[in-house]
Amino acid sequence: MRVLFIFLDGIGLGEDNPEINPFALVEMPNLQSLLGGRKLLAASAPFHGERASLLALDASLGVKGLPQSATGQAVLLTGVNIPQEIGYHYGPKPNPEVAKYLLNGNTLFGKVTRAGKKAALLNAYPPRYFQGIQSGKRIFSSIPLAVTSAGIALLTQEDLYTGQALSADFTGQGWREMLGFPDAPVMDPQAAGVRLADLARTYDYSMFEYWASDYAGHKQNMDWAVTQLETLDGVLGGLLEHLPDDLLVLVTSDHGNMEDLSTRRHTSNRVPGLVIGSLAACDKFTENLSSLADVAPAIQAALG
Repeated sequence: MRVLFIFLDGIGLGEDNPEINPFALVEMPNLQSLLGGRKLLAASAPFHGERASLLALDASLGVKGLPQSATGQAVLLTGVNIPQEIGYHYGPKPNPEVAKYLLNGNTLFGKVTRAGKKAALLNAYPPRYFQGIQSGKRIFSSIPLAVTSAGIALLTQEDLYTGQALSADFTGQGWREMLGFPDAPVMDPQAAGVRLADLARTYDYSMFEYWASDYAGHKQNMDWAVTQLETLDGVLGGLLEHLPDDLLVLVTSDHGNMEDLSTRRHTSNRVPGLVIGSLAACDKFTENLSSLADVAPAIQAALG
């Protein structure tokens, strides 16, 4: 079994209130078809269908305070309850106490590569990102830190242009409009979903990181949030049409945020654990899935 992990930053399961929750407002036909017509809301979980399961995962992990990105992502990548071990949630970027869990080789990326399997983060990073890292003006967030610590190279502009990676916004439009690459390849969300499925075929474990959802939550921008979710649903449509039989897809997050635009802060809401695949594969994957700390062990088990 191969696993594709679609990580959506700052996505919780919120209430059915379209005034503050874009998930309650927007129609996502591809996602809703998986969930028997349900939307991605707190009241929709748990759900078990023919092609997908949805659980509500605990992101607080028994630690006071609001969950944060660095620790939440590190937990997803290691299966270790890091906030409990260090006594607090932390973010957005890992401090030394959090980073040590990502540098010791015991992340999903490290374990997969040591097992002789292929793993990749499917995001393309622009030249200025690498320049910032090399200059010391920028530090890695938890996910690229785990990738590079496992000896896996981050994908680049060249990989984006040759179709071996995806832009952080799925479609590539951001590279043109925000990063200043007028010749960057652009595709519609459906085509991006097809590309995602094709890339996932080439790896045993692959991951895609989408961070703009957390940004929209902090900005309390409903219009942008709705546009993002419409794009995400289009990507999901393309992915579902070309989903290989041996690929399990996991969609989850590190903490809540965008589901409650009444606040700029993160939330303590549970996060979605959406698993897409055969009925048997989904049932097995979700057997012991109740918190962020259960994700990495479930992925390892699925990979065999």
